[in-house]
Amino acid sequence: METPAQVCIARHGETDWNAAGILQGWIDVPLNDGGRRKAREMAAAFADAGFSAIWSSPLSRALETAEIIARALRLPPPLCHVGLKERHFGAIQGIPKLEVGESNPILLQQILRRNPATVFDAGESMDEFADRVLGAILAIGAVHGGERVLVIIHGWVMDVITRHIQGLPRNAILGSKRKHGTSLWLEATAQEIRGSG
Repeated sequence: METPAQVCIARHGETDWNAAGILQGWIDVPLNDGGRRKAREMAAAFADAGFSAIWSSPLSRALETAEIIARALRLPPPLCHVGLKERHFGAIQGIPKLEVGESNPILLQQILRRNPATVFDAGESMDEFADRVLGAILAIGAVHGGERVLVIIHGWVMDVITRHIQGLPRNAILGSKRKHGTSLWLEATAQEIRGSG
């Protein structure tokens, strides 16, 4: 029987766009000073976790968080997987939520509820997004059997994984938003992702 990887997924530090309520999606926005401070706090919290590797979304807000942690824990530079990127929000990427609300209040309501079934014009569908995220976690599980690894991801990505390990439908609304730096443990092999403990 395949030995699973023990995977800790954690949300990246804050950006100025997070603070301003601007939808980032695939737009590359760096961490702000608070986000870098949060990354250092995460590194201190993970000091005794025994990670052998760190993975990250290639978007800079996640990758810089991972790099700060890797340096602090004296681990190799983070590995990137494109499947860990935030959901593509299509035509509204880079637009403040307040502006979205002025032109489309129903869409804003769905975004604020973090409704995974929200349709984003020119963006990713719920299933496209979930398939790539879960595929990335399975790929990481396949190469780290028996190891502990840290994976730095995004808010909507964390929602996909949370629903999966809780056995919830992909369109379930979770009712809460993970704060920057919050983490969740799971087990992953090449075939399966499940909650830890």
